Amino acid sequence: MTDLAPGHTVPDEGSHGFWTAVVVTALVLPLLGLVLLLSQPALDLHWEHHPSHFWLVLGTAVVAAVLAYATGAAAVLRGDARVLFVSLSFLSASGFLGLHALATPGVLLSQPNAGFVVATPVGIALGSVFAAWSTIDRTGDRAVAAVRLGRGLRLALLALMAVWALASVSGLPPLSGSVDRVERLPVVLAVPAIVLYGYAAVRYLALWRARGAPMLVAMMAAFLLLGEAMVAISFARNWHLSWWEWHLLMLAAFALVAVGAQHSWREERFAPVYSEETLRGRRDVSVLFADLQGFTTYSEAHRPEEVTAMLNAYFHAAVPAVVAPYGGEVDRIIGDALMVTFNKNGNQPDHAHRAAAAGLAMQQATRRVADAHEGWPRFRVGINSGPATVSVLGTGGGRTHTVIGDTVNTASRIEGKAPAGGVAISAATRDLLPDALTAPLGSLELKGKTEPVETYLLLAMSREGSA
Repeated sequence: MTDLAPGHTVPDEGSHGFWTAVVVTALVLPLLGLVLLLSQPALDLHWEHHPSHFWLVLGTAVVAAVLAYATGAAAVLRGDARVLFVSLSFLSASGFLGLHALATPGVLLSQPNAGFVVATPVGIALGSVFAAWSTIDRTGDRAVAAVRLGRGLRLALLALMAVWALASVSGLPPLSGSVDRVERLPVVLAVPAIVLYGYAAVRYLALWRARGAPMLVAMMAAFLLLGEAMVAISFARNWHLSWWEWHLLMLAAFALVAVGAQHSWREERFAPVYSEETLRGRRDVSVLFADLQGFTTYSEAHRPEEVTAMLNAYFHAAVPAVVAPYGGEVDRIIGDALMVTFNKNGNQPDHAHRAAAAGLAMQQATRRVADAHEGWPRFRVGINSGPATVSVLGTGGGRTHTVIGDTVNTASRIEGKAPAGGVAISAATRDLLPDALTAPLGSLELKGKTEPVETYLLLAMSREGSA
């Protein structure tokens, strides 16, 4: 398989055949096995073992929950709606599957409980909605709105699980009564769930053909297996092999994705699933660069452990000043240099104001450190705003999600114009800050630009206007 970019590879002929075999196996074998068991009742052996059921279901729920957490964290960090809805699909299945584990007689209740028994098909059916939803490619404001919606849906889903558990234990309608009363519910849910999982699988197949990443095949096979699990739930006989099959199908579905994630490089592990905009989108951003003026001279005159202690003391003050209050994302720290981005996920329309305020706050925080240590170099900060490409760079062995382009390069050059302890901003940033008090710093002649870049010293943020 030949790498083009993270999440984008060209499958060679052997790889294509292997993963095609995986998909065919995932689709055909379980269905053939189920048909055989249902058509030959003598083969559909009865085995009722409550501890095995409990640990199998609970273990599957835990694997799905870990995947839900991992994909959810990646989605929020990168502002990616596709991965967030995949996370919701896993969360729905894992939560309701965990409730089904409690339906095992002798664990929480002495007798089967209607609410806990039907929790699994409900969770799988809800998961199919999120799986299909994840295939929609969104850009710009629609992507930001989808992430905001997804985070709200996650809270709603957790609340639904809690209410479902309480209603089931308390025997409240509609989850009251005997198990027989709700036995047709899986059949009702099966048809739309199978259609939605099938649709999601087809879309991920198309995505794999475009990108060639094995994790996309694992995701596609997982959705196929979950759809087939709904078929087994609808027709299997309790405690028979056909009934145990759907438990194993769910475990296989989540195990496939877990193995795919494990074999993906730890940095940007879910990059193959990212939306196109997360992989190579274009956004208006603000970029902050900072480094210590005189760092080289200081480091040459001091022991390495003293230099390390100095840097840690500075970054301990600088990083929280730009991250927590203003939502900056530390893109990288190289030696004494710090690069921070704003609006990389497209959810900070006031990115210039955030960056400027963060620059002033950083200088204030690090000034206190410098004042307490005579002779330490001081930070200088440069900020620029404009369009940039947001992209995953690198491959297995090292990759990062970063911004690239002229806006970034110019920000780095502007930082060199700032005095020690000061914040320099470009004219592009200044134009976005009607409340900024500034003083001219002069112009920068940059290679490749016909016009010099005007720079300003940022003095304060005030509602009174700009100088």
